[in-house]
Amino acid sequence: MNGRVLRVELRRSAAPWTAALLLTAALAFLYLIPGPWSRGTVRWTDQWTSVALWTRTLLIYLWPLAVGFGALQGLRDHRSRMAELLTSTPRPAWHRAATRAGTSALTLLPAFGLLVLTGGVQVLAGSAYPHLGWVPVSSVGGLSLVAGAVLGMGLGRALPSVLTPPALTVGAVVFTNLLRVSAESAVPSAAVPNRLSLLSPATPEVREVLLTLSGSVHLGQTFWLLGMAATGLALLAAATPRARVLALTPVLAGALLALLLLPSEPRRTYVVDKAAASLVCDGPVCVTKTHAARLDDLAGPGKRALRLLHGALGEKAPDEIRESTALRGLGDTPERDRDTVLVDFDDGLIVGAKGKELTRALLAQGLAPACLPRSQSESGTLEDLAAQSVAAGWVLGELKPFRGTVHKLSDQNEVARPVWRKLRALPRVEQRARIEALHAEALSCEDDNLATLPGGAS
Repeated sequence: MNGRVLRVELRRSAAPWTAALLLTAALAFLYLIPGPWSRGTVRWTDQWTSVALWTRTLLIYLWPLAVGFGALQGLRDHRSRMAELLTSTPRPAWHRAATRAGTSALTLLPAFGLLVLTGGVQVLAGSAYPHLGWVPVSSVGGLSLVAGAVLGMGLGRALPSVLTPPALTVGAVVFTNLLRVSAESAVPSAAVPNRLSLLSPATPEVREVLLTLSGSVHLGQTFWLLGMAATGLALLAAATPRARVLALTPVLAGALLALLLLPSEPRRTYVVDKAAASLVCDGPVCVTKTHAARLDDLAGPGKRALRLLHGALGEKAPDEIRESTALRGLGDTPERDRDTVLVDFDDGLIVGAKGKELTRALLAQGLAPACLPRSQSESGTLEDLAAQSVAAGWVLGELKPFRGTVHKLSDQNEVARPVWRKLRALPRVEQRARIEALHAEALSCEDDNLATLPGGAS
């Protein structure tokens, strides 16, 4: 394809407008609509893997649009009534097909690349963990837009009707939603068989910053999308009904090969990035390499919290502070360890605190680990928070509510203050025994933590 032909095709084609629309719609969605992509540790501009996976998530909307606009482009010859004239020219049909497909690739790929680059620039401006594991995720995403557009072109030419573009768009929306994957569990899973769900180019909402797609997923989806693009090209070049039927061979072969390669189980689909999950430590305080930039702020308050815990619990006190890396579903009991204070950077008590406030939050988490998770989507219980407030207040000598949660400070005080007064009225030895009992109960999560303290029973 020489430069003159490319310029002419770009002027005649809807591909540049399609690419601009997809890019604008994606950026408007990410920046103007609040959602999990704009907060917490999985924010789309915080880590490279998050950028790649969130932009792939948007394909549930972008991919049907690419298919529909491709079909609209495929109707061009029919609308201009030039189909018979073009078949009489010496220029091979495959050459015209390649020109159209190439134009789409040269516009859609840069548009998707700009979307990824927009997030990537902000990642570079921060302190993210640098790696190249995001490249295959984004590459497959860009390929899916091109393959969808080319398939739409081929079907638009094979079925020259004004109803074809909207019908294909709706069909693509139904296809991606039927295969939609839920991220409610620790590892995302779908209602349909796992292999079938992976034929959708869209990924589920990102919940775990340490999870990424496995290599078998990249390989299987690549074969499926290449087969889709090959069928689109063949349909664009086909001139007879028999040729159109044979043009379906690549997409069927790609689907078969993909189903053989794609993993059958969700836990083989999403794997933990072991390099990102490896620990970086400052003495007894450790975080994952993904959040290594947070270690300096955590180390000092963490060491002070460990000293206070040893003073309060003696030999039963935890010896280290470590970022939690356990995978869990929404609402699942957080990971806990008798020897370790486990930190979750989605917990508002931790992520929003510094200095003495962070020491107090870590002290509370070490004395009475919360039995229900706290994050942007999960609030935990007011009783857990009150129990932590009383326990930390007992060590520090002052009862204060915690900021950073959905529970109002006044509500925390209303629940915690009567318990605090009754605890302080007991002899010192009895107070210590109650705090130790609270610690043991919180580790087991078999009952209401606050009920362990005097006046805490509901």
